[in-house]
Amino acid sequence: MTTDSSPTALNSSSVSDSDWDLIIRPKRHLLDVNLKEIWDYRDLLYMFVKRDIVTVYQQTILGPIWFFVQPIMTMLTYVIVFGNIAKISTDGIPAPLFYLSGITLWNYFAESFNKTSTTFVSNANIFGKVYFPRLIVPLSVVISNVIKFFIQFGLFLIMWVWYLATSDSIHPNFWILSTVYCLLLMAGLGLGFGIIFSSLTTKYRDLTFLIGFGVQLAMYATPIIYPMSTLSEKYQRVLWWNPISHIIEAFKYGFLGSGQASIAGLAYASVFTLLTLIFGVIIFNRTEQTFMDTV
Repeated sequence: MTTDSSPTALNSSSVSDSDWDLIIRPKRHLLDVNLKEIWDYRDLLYMFVKRDIVTVYQQTILGPIWFFVQPIMTMLTYVIVFGNIAKISTDGIPAPLFYLSGITLWNYFAESFNKTSTTFVSNANIFGKVYFPRLIVPLSVVISNVIKFFIQFGLFLIMWVWYLATSDSIHPNFWILSTVYCLLLMAGLGLGFGIIFSSLTTKYRDLTFLIGFGVQLAMYATPIIYPMSTLSEKYQRVLWWNPISHIIEAFKYGFLGSGQASIAGLAYASVFTLLTLIFGVIIFNRTEQTFMDTV
């Protein structure tokens, strides 16, 4: 019995790419993001989003009501501690509305950052067994938190409309139109920082203990519990370099008429967000290729 090992026989027995349903190729460069592939896995993205929303409060007594309870309890704590005890000025804005306006947007960033920062460690078992675009996981976190944001944003709007009808202390203006853009910037920052730290925690597990503490410290370096107008020029210049400060101030200024919103500030926040996302994708793609050896 003889076998034909000629090039003609080999070529005739070879299988072309068109014969396969799915072809997995290595990334060619660190900025390689296959958007079409992510779109093809949109059903999986939907399942992850549903999981993030449903499973968190599935075995709780209050269930989704926690979406409302958390910002309300945080707001009341800030009113008592920072408003009544510390006597921190709210720049003439009713304290509950002032604190809730900052909490609403900040919570979205903090939740997105905290949960995406454990992408590789929390999903190591899945990543090691099944192939799918790894960016699906952090994207699902950012999208699921958008739904939570709109629930809390609805609570803020109810309080905002009530104060708008019963007092003359708030003065909304055209900056209110920047709300969606501010949300997109927060999503970009949460995703960018999250995938950066998720890549670093595969090798340096100590960072998981510092992330939660660092987010809390970052909140105090952002005008959430105080208006920037009450700070000296020296500290205002320091906070100017914090991109989230410009996003929060634009959001507050649009709805409350109080703050220091500026196009230059949002432009800086936009560039910072874009660079963070680019760097995040680079380090995420690099870690994706070898993380199973270290996790």
